[in-house]
Amino acid sequence: MKKKGGKKLSKAAEGALASSQWECYERARDNGHLDYVELAQRCDAYYRGDQWDHEDLSSLEAQGRPALTINTILPTVNTVLGEQSTRRADIQFKPRRGGSQEVANTLNKLFMQIADNNKLDWVEQQVFSDGLIMDGRGYFDVRMDFSDHIEGEIRITAKDPLDILIDPDAKEADPKTWNEVFESKWMTLDDIQELYGKNKADDLKFIAENGNSFGSDSVEYVETRFGDTEDDIYGTPISTDEEYRSVRTLRVIERQHKKMARVWCFIDPNTGDTREAPEAWNEAKNKKFAKQYGLSLMSKMKKKVRWTVTCDKVVLHDDWSPYNDFTIIPYFSYFRRGRPFGMVRNLLSPQEQLNKIASQELHIVNTTANSGWMVESGSLTGMSPDDLEEHGAETGLVVEYNRGTTPPMKIQPNQIPTGLDRIAQKAALNIKTISGINDSMLGSDSAEVSGVAIQAKQNRGAIMIQVPLDNLRKSRQYLAERVLNLVQVFYNEERVIQVTNESDPLKQREEITINEVTPEGEIINNLTLGEYDVIIATAPARDSFDEVQFAEALNLRNAGVAIPDDAIIEYSHLARKGELAKRIRTSAGIEMSEEQAQAAQAQQELAMQAEQLTLAKLQAEVQMLQSQAEHLSAKAQTAGVDPQLRAAELQAKVDLKEQEIQLRRELADLTNATRTSQQETQAASRIATTAMQTSAKRKTTTNQ
Repeated sequence: MKKKGGKKLSKAAEGALASSQWECYERARDNGHLDYVELAQRCDAYYRGDQWDHEDLSSLEAQGRPALTINTILPTVNTVLGEQSTRRADIQFKPRRGGSQEVANTLNKLFMQIADNNKLDWVEQQVFSDGLIMDGRGYFDVRMDFSDHIEGEIRITAKDPLDILIDPDAKEADPKTWNEVFESKWMTLDDIQELYGKNKADDLKFIAENGNSFGSDSVEYVETRFGDTEDDIYGTPISTDEEYRSVRTLRVIERQHKKMARVWCFIDPNTGDTREAPEAWNEAKNKKFAKQYGLSLMSKMKKKVRWTVTCDKVVLHDDWSPYNDFTIIPYFSYFRRGRPFGMVRNLLSPQEQLNKIASQELHIVNTTANSGWMVESGSLTGMSPDDLEEHGAETGLVVEYNRGTTPPMKIQPNQIPTGLDRIAQKAALNIKTISGINDSMLGSDSAEVSGVAIQAKQNRGAIMIQVPLDNLRKSRQYLAERVLNLVQVFYNEERVIQVTNESDPLKQREEITINEVTPEGEIINNLTLGEYDVIIATAPARDSFDEVQFAEALNLRNAGVAIPDDAIIEYSHLARKGELAKRIRTSAGIEMSEEQAQAAQAQQELAMQAEQLTLAKLQAEVQMLQSQAEHLSAKAQTAGVDPQLRAAELQAKVDLKEQEIQLRRELADLTNATRTSQQETQAASRIATTAMQTSAKRKTTTNQ
C-alpha cells in the first residue's frame, strides 16, 4: 500500500499506476532514446580511441592487414574543454522587486560557498564534456541533501546522460517547459530494500522469480549454470529454464512530472507578491494565518511536480515533490528545435575516413616492401621456395640458383594510387573545418607564422566554438535560478556560513549570518523575501587571473605608479606569499608584528595612566584655587579690601586651569580613538587565525 494525497492506494490502483508509469517510460524510450544511447556510446568510444568496428577489425586481422587509429577527435575536443576551463562562471545577484543590495551581496557570497562545497567547477566540467562528447547532452542534478547538515545543504551533481530520458514532446531547452523527465537506473534487490523497505523488495523478488514482469528491459537475470547462453537485444541472457537463473538487477524508474492540483496562496495586498501555503495546512489554518498577518487568501489550480518511483509492477514512492521544479538541469552543446547534438557526431565520418585511408596506405607500403618472388621450378640451390618465401624480405639475402636456369625475379608490386595521400590530408582538414579548431588553437602552427597571425586565427577559432559556450552560459542561468529558489525556500532558518575572501589578504575567512533575528524581532539578511535577477558573466581561472594581475602590476610599477610591494607579492605564485607580504608590511610600518603590537599597547596604556593622573592633579588644583578664592574673599571683606578685584584675579586663574583640563581631556579622547583604531587593525589581521576557534562554538556550514 502506498499513500497518495492522504489516501492509501489499493493493490489494483498501485498496479495501474505502475503500468501507467511503464507505458510513459516506454514512450520516451522508443521515441529516440535508444537511438541516442547507441550514438552517444559510439561518440564516446571514438573520443577514447576505440574507433574500429569489431567485425571489421577481426576481418583485417585475419587478412594480416593493419588497422590504424589516428585519433584527431581527442585533441579537437580537448581544445574546447580547455577553453571552458579558462572561462569560469562569475554569478551575481541583483535586487529587483522587494529585494535589497545588502541581501544580494549576501546571496553572492552564499552562492560562492555552495559552489565551493560542491566543487562546482569540476561538476560543470563533467557536464560540459558529456555535452560535447555524448551527442550533446549533459545534466546537472540540484536538490537538498541532509546527510551532512541537519538543516539541509544544496547538493549539485552530474548525472549520466544515458540514464536521463527527457520529455519526447519538449521543444525548448528550458526544463520549466517540459512536462516530465525520467531517470532510469539498474538496482539490486539489496539496494531497493535499503532505500524502500523489505516489503517492496520481497514483492519485486516474487514478481521477478515467477516471470510476471514487464520483460527483459525491466529485470536482468544471471545464469547459474555452465555454458554460454544467447542474449536478447538488451544484453540479457535468454533462458527457458527458470530454475537455472536468478535476479541480478531491476530497472527503477524515477519520474518527475507535472500535474494540475488546487493550492492555497497568500497574497500581499501592498506588493501583490504571491506565496503558496504549506501543503499540510488546511483551509481553516490558512484563513487564520492570513487574517493574523493581513494577507489575502486565494485558491487556484496550478501545475505542481509529482514524484513517482516504480520498479516493474511495484510503486516505491508517489507523492508531491518538495521542489517547485524538476531537479534535472540540462546542458545541450548544440540545440535545434528539440533536437540536441554534440561536436563528435559530425566528426565520426571524417575520422573513420582518415583511419581507413591511413591503414590502406600502410598496407600498400607493406606489400611493396615484400611483394613476392617468381622462381623457376628446381632452379634454387640450397633452399626451397618455402625458405625463399619466409626469408625473401630479409636484408643481405643471398639466393643461389642452378647454372642455365632462369634466375629468381621479384614480383613488381602495384604502385600507390595517385592522390591517396591527398585524400588523407582532406580528411584531416575536414575535421578541423567542421569543428572550427584550427592549427593555431591546437598549437601546431609552423615556425614561419607570425605571432599576430596566430593570435588572429585563435580569436577566429574562438568565435567558431562560441555556440557550445553560449549554451553553457544558458545552463548556468538555469542552475543559478534553481539554487536561488532552493535558498529562498529551504534556507529559512538562522545559520552561519563561512566564505573565503581571496581579495583581502588580511581576512582569508569571513563569517556571514543569514536570517539573523535581533532582540527587537527584526530579521537581518532575510533571504526568503524579495526577488533577484541572476547576472551571468565569465571570469578567468584563478591561476590565469593572478598571472595577468601580476604582469599588469609590474607594468604599472615600471610606468611610475606606486604599486605597493606587498600587493605585487600577493599576485605572485611564490610559496608562503601571504607570510612574505606580511613581513614586508611589518618592515614598512604598515602592519605591526604581534610583539610590536603588544609593546605599543603597553606604551599607550602607560600614557593613558599618566594623562589620567595629570587630569586628576589639575582638578585638585582647581578645587584648591576655588577654596582659596572663597577664603580670600571672606578675608578681604573683613579687612576692607575690594573683594571683587581679588575674586576676579582668582577666577581668571581658575578659568585657565579649566581650559587646561579641557585640553587634557580632548588629548585623552584623541589618544583613546587612536588606540581603538590600532586595535581594530590588529584584530582584522588576526581574524583568519581566530575564525576556527569561534566557529567551534556555533552551528556553521563550513566552506571547504
